[in-house]
Amino acid sequence: MANQVMPGGWSGTQDATEETQKICDAVKDQVEKRTNQKYVVYKAVKFRDQLVAGHNLNIKVFAGEEDYIHLSVFQQLPCKGGNVELLNVEVGKTKYDPIGPFPYC
Repeated sequence: MANQVMPGGWSGTQDATEETQKICDAVKDQVEKRTNQKYVVYKAVKFRDQLVAGHNLNIKVFAGEEDYIHLSVFQQLPCKGGNVELLNVEVGKTKYDPIGPFPYC
């Protein structure tokens, strides 16, 4: 029960799952376009999520050596198509940077 997300509230930080990696893979092209980089290493390691009319996810991704990036992603509910959209990406992160809510434009 501790890892369940209350509607509108952010979960605590959790270890990434296979599903988290699939979501990251779905937005990888968008991430590479926004950051103007190609990622050979691109592994989801931690995430937080928020249940709204879908899921907002903030995901920490290991990008090789000591590099990490943070992704803000929205996933529609399955009944709405389940599409995944990259909202924001932050580069220059470290293993120890917390993943928190992103500023929105």
